[in-house]
Amino acid sequence: MRIIYQLLVVLFMVLQGAAVQTFIPGSAAHCQMQNGRCFPGICRRPFYWIGTCDNGFSCCKRYVEV
Repeated sequence: MRIIYQLLVVLFMVLQGAAVQTFIPGSAAHCQMQNGRCFPGICRRPFYWIGTCDNGFSCCKRYVEV
């Protein structure tokens, strides 16, 4: 009986974890509207930082030389 309760607790925690993780499709779209790309971590050359994507990645834009 004790094992059933522990399994129910684990199941409850898994379901709550799945409910918290939401995917917002606008995060990458917002960065792309600024001609940027979402990268994990910091922006490296030839890119520079222009903001943060909703998933925590950095929104980076490529240098354009005139």
